[in-house]
Amino acid sequence: MTDRIKTILVNAVVIFLICLLLFFAGTWWRMQDQFNLGEEALRRGDFAGAVAGYESAIHMYIPFNATIEIAAQRLWNIGESNERLGDITRALISYRALRSSFYAARWLVTPGRDWIERCDKKIAALVPLQKER
Repeated sequence: MTDRIKTILVNAVVIFLICLLLFFAGTWWRMQDQFNLGEEALRRGDFAGAVAGYESAIHMYIPFNATIEIAAQRLWNIGESNERLGDITRALISYRALRSSFYAARWLVTPGRDWIERCDKKIAALVPLQKER
């Protein structure tokens, strides 16, 4: 009876680890796919597509993955670029997308706290300018 219990436990652990690996691999694949869609849209000059791609990539948050940081930086750069061009609406869309992406990726902790704080400052500074126009 003890050998049977050990076999069942070992099988359960193996099945759990395989499921965890499949979940991780699927999340990583979707994150890379969305990031690549964002990169392609950015190259084409498609603002909405780029923001959507990078935002979706961050939603597939995997701790310590460099792609997440790159996607966040791309959204920040899009926001700053539009801000320099005087397009406050698009700048706000970028900063809000970046901030909300990290809030959406929250689980035990909220990742990207530094990005969220930076976005909060930018948004607070830009909202009054948008109302002036």
